[in-house]
Amino acid sequence: MSGVLTMILAGGEGTRLSPFTSLRAKPAVPFGGSYRIIDFVLNNFVNSDLLQIFVLTQFKSHSLMKHLSQAWRVTGLTGRFIDPIPAQMRTGKHWYQGTADAIYQNLNLIEGLDPEIVCVFGGDHIYKMDVRQMIDYHRDRGARLTVAAIPVPVDQAGDFGIIEMDENGKMVGFEEKPKHSPKTIPGRPDHVLASMGNYVFDSATLVDCLKEEAEDKNSLHDFGHNIMPMLVPGGDVYVYDFSLNQIRGEPETSQGYWRDVGTIDSYYNANMDLIAVSPPFDLYNRYWPLRSYHPAVPPAKFVHDYANRTGQAISSSISSGCIISGAVVNRSVLGYRVHVHSHAYVDNCVIMGNTDIGSGCRIKKAILDKDVTVAPDTAIGEDPVEDKKRFQVSEGGIVVIPKGSRIGFNE
Repeated sequence: MSGVLTMILAGGEGTRLSPFTSLRAKPAVPFGGSYRIIDFVLNNFVNSDLLQIFVLTQFKSHSLMKHLSQAWRVTGLTGRFIDPIPAQMRTGKHWYQGTADAIYQNLNLIEGLDPEIVCVFGGDHIYKMDVRQMIDYHRDRGARLTVAAIPVPVDQAGDFGIIEMDENGKMVGFEEKPKHSPKTIPGRPDHVLASMGNYVFDSATLVDCLKEEAEDKNSLHDFGHNIMPMLVPGGDVYVYDFSLNQIRGEPETSQGYWRDVGTIDSYYNANMDLIAVSPPFDLYNRYWPLRSYHPAVPPAKFVHDYANRTGQAISSSISSGCIISGAVVNRSVLGYRVHVHSHAYVDNCVIMGNTDIGSGCRIKKAILDKDVTVAPDTAIGEDPVEDKKRFQVSEGGIVVIPKGSRIGFNE
């Protein structure tokens, strides 16, 4: 796999995931208790032994840059690196104007290394992929561009780039986020074939297209809106079926798992996937380790075993540094350093970390960002009408608590 360079796009604002993105970039949002969203795409490339990686950052990048420096340092190996690249305004006094412009503004990085292939992947999805298999597919077909794709329900077509392909896997049509009558999969009228936003380019093709596209002052400078329509008519764009990607040790239930966690509800549901008895996304495959930064904290602790005061967690994921003290945690995901005090009940929640839940609290179907303190005997998630008066509540009824909140004090 020599000659492969990776560019990870990690600079989006992630406004639909607000308030969790009000202080950090979307790829830096904690996920699954012990991880950040960016970790999953990075693990895909590291586990695929592809270690020439640039991570392009932009909005609110401090926590993302800090995480990358703590968790993803590659030292002592010639030609191997994971380098964060902040927006540098190399082509003018403006930020990245789109996904294609983000790569265009960093063409010097590509031209300096002169790779054969450039992988352009998003940094904000939850999935596992052996990227080498996609690159092999690309090389075997002599493609100029290969796009990873998955089937999605037709009612979600407006959120994706929709692909048409022939029986040989060649892309013959593409429409970015169609509003009406999207092309469905032959024989499956209730599904469309959606781009995952993961691209494998012939390097020369990418450079030439970006230079040509940059000259169009009316362009959105976006891969889906502009680069794909430039290349598809040429006939050398292929579609890689993500569901065929094989990873050793993965259960069949995880085949084709991919989640865009761009909204509160999708983020919540993806976290809940992790704690199923047979999870569709498995954190425990020893052949596909999931690395991240792990702070110096002690193991989780469960204390007290008295009548009506037993520290326990049921169908939950509890990170290091947590103390469940005479409380019950049910179907929840807890990040580092969460202290749940006696007689509290936490049910169907995602708690990102460094949070104190007072005694007697009842918290249901909520997401708590980091550094939250909840006063004793506070109820959250029990009364939808009252919740909407006090908190942000998603369309799916998830109560959202921003970072650093103090709940139940002097209310």
